[in-house]
Amino acid sequence: MSADHDPIPLLDLKAQYAALRDVVEPIMHDVADSQWFIGGPKLDAFEQAMADYCGTSHAVGCASGSDALLVSLMALDIGPGDEVICPSYTFFATAGSIWRLGARPVWVDIDPTTYQSDVQSITTAADQCSNLKAIMPVHLFGQACNMAAIEPIAEAHGVPIVEDAAQAIGCRDDRGRMAGSMGTTGCFSFFPSKNLGGFGDGGLITTNDADLAARMKRLRNHGMEPKYIHHEVGLNSRLDAMQAAVLHAKLPHLNDWARARQLNADDYDRMFSEAGAGDTAQQLSDCELPLLCPARPAAEQAEHIFNQYCIRVPATIRDALRAHLVEQKIGHEVYYPVPLHLQPCFESLGGAEGDLPYTEAAANESLALPIYAELTQAQKERIVTTVAAFVRANAPSAVQGV
Repeated sequence: MSADHDPIPLLDLKAQYAALRDVVEPIMHDVADSQWFIGGPKLDAFEQAMADYCGTSHAVGCASGSDALLVSLMALDIGPGDEVICPSYTFFATAGSIWRLGARPVWVDIDPTTYQSDVQSITTAADQCSNLKAIMPVHLFGQACNMAAIEPIAEAHGVPIVEDAAQAIGCRDDRGRMAGSMGTTGCFSFFPSKNLGGFGDGGLITTNDADLAARMKRLRNHGMEPKYIHHEVGLNSRLDAMQAAVLHAKLPHLNDWARARQLNADDYDRMFSEAGAGDTAQQLSDCELPLLCPARPAAEQAEHIFNQYCIRVPATIRDALRAHLVEQKIGHEVYYPVPLHLQPCFESLGGAEGDLPYTEAAANESLALPIYAELTQAQKERIVTTVAAFVRANAPSAVQGV
């Protein structure tokens, strides 16, 4: 296939902005004219809108999704020597927030079908901990964890749940509950690539605990309330008014963008299936074309919002496929090539290859394709045709599953 095509980016933020320019720019001018950049009515309005959207009593804006996790753990008094359960297959901030407080991440494996934290792995880890203080499930790629099974584990051990919902705004679990509404806190990121992305960094924490919300608002502002009275040492982690105003303007479009991503995923599923692919409920070796699409949530009430659309291909050809996609000007990414239990900075925790087999297989086999709402039918067809043809021509004759 010729590479003489227009590039297809992994994410086209310019296309989204073009459709919203006339809505967003007057709001930005309004903030500039007010000269009220920190706190104030724009932040208050967005926090209330986010609480309403997620179905929680409170929402606390902060500077990033990473800080949302950090402030949550600080407010829950997580500190040196404490243990927090989290997956190894996630963005670094999940475990980084734990480590920064002197606590210890306790790694768990993923469910190979959903990529979410495996319930049995959580159960085993919790039983083995001597100082467990929290469980931090990650709603990865826009699909909710099995919270109905995780909640009893946390209750049995008397610890809070901190939902890492950075990739999951608007997704629902198998009981129809919104991400961020089920744990003690829910942590969101507004990094520009997220389904609801800002014009820079930004984050937010949801909770139904009024006292916890008040403490997190102090912690994000140097532990200060009122001005110059510091009850504890916090940090400078405020969601500025410009970001809050832009995000508030974009929020009414979020469900439509999620639906467009779901329709794009439907198209990918259909076209890859027609080419002989399966889904992650199967093994690569089960399929005529050794390629797996993400399996859909089984429960009717569940909703996957596809922050990423990740396929699986044999590990032996994944990087060659990436090189081919570069030649064909098709954007893609690997989430995540090195699991956290194998990262150099966590070497002291003793992680080794083979500890988390499903995590390690996903790291070696997964590849994210463009899924943004503005993707055209022609672009999707080109992506599927390019990927399927390469896999068919280069996959090993015998593919072994984990």
